[in-house]
Amino acid sequence: MPENETTYLSRRDFLRVSTSAALASGATVTIDAKVPKPSSEGYKGIICLFSKPVPEMSWRELALSAKSAGFGGIDLTVRKGGHVRPENVTEDLPKAVAEIRNVGLEVPMITTELVSAADPTAKPVLQTAAKLGIPFYKAGYYQYRFADVREELAAAGREFRRLAELGQECGIQVGYHNHAGYIGAPVWDVATVMDTLDSKWAGYYFDLNHATAEGGVGGWKIAMNLVMPRLKMVAVKDFYWQKTAKGWDAKECSLGEGMCRWNEFLGAIARANFRGPISLHLEYEIPGVSNNQGIALSRDKEPVVMAAAKRDLDFLKARLQEAYGEARSPVGSQRINGN
Repeated sequence: MPENETTYLSRRDFLRVSTSAALASGATVTIDAKVPKPSSEGYKGIICLFSKPVPEMSWRELALSAKSAGFGGIDLTVRKGGHVRPENVTEDLPKAVAEIRNVGLEVPMITTELVSAADPTAKPVLQTAAKLGIPFYKAGYYQYRFADVREELAAAGREFRRLAELGQECGIQVGYHNHAGYIGAPVWDVATVMDTLDSKWAGYYFDLNHATAEGGVGGWKIAMNLVMPRLKMVAVKDFYWQKTAKGWDAKECSLGEGMCRWNEFLGAIARANFRGPISLHLEYEIPGVSNNQGIALSRDKEPVVMAAAKRDLDFLKARLQEAYGEARSPVGSQRINGN
């Protein structure tokens, strides 16, 4: 530190460092069946904007726009085509995080494409994020080739184990995302591997949208129950099944307009006293504004995309307030690690 630089933390910086340390500690939260936790205070975690829909925004623009919409943090893409390129992570991630924090938002998680500890960018990405006090990261996806699914699953498990161990070495927790169409979409795929890993450092990044698409009527509840003791982060988006000329297709849509049962799901995480980050995704097309992955078609379309993000955020906040305000009754012992 330069000699003329004041050696104290502002109140905001103190709170940020304290919060990051608490999240990174992986403390276990226990809900006692006989003594329900007070929940009238509401959800105490950070609601993040997933930065994917506005890739052309600068770090500062991203933070200012997200703050104006009402977000508390950014789920920053650290991957090819993302807001931070993995090959430049040691230089650019500190700059990006500084820009975001200077605006008053946090970066409690990053989204990566990492699937192997042998990736030359893996250690720099995880080390840099951990040094910046970012508690969580999302790993990439493993694919079935449908040649020998048992071996393909086993191979993916070995790679994920080594990646999780590297994260533990670096000091950052991994969340496995249950994305439809990939290994781990049915959570049972990865449960046998996950159960052998240290729950402080490895857990789930649960997505109700994909769990509903994969699990139908009751499968999402089974998946939710399975991940709950090791829930690290939550992804939020919505969809419905649409019949097209090519058959049935999962159509992404604005929150509350699809099939996801938000009241039930948010009520469950409220009763479990979940306080990890929630990342809001915009994966749906806005005709003439964004493509079918929710990405703005041009710079001048970004305000419309952010208006959609605010609309979804307002819906989410209202449902969270309802869920956390009503979660006052005992529901049995439940543990959530890393939040």
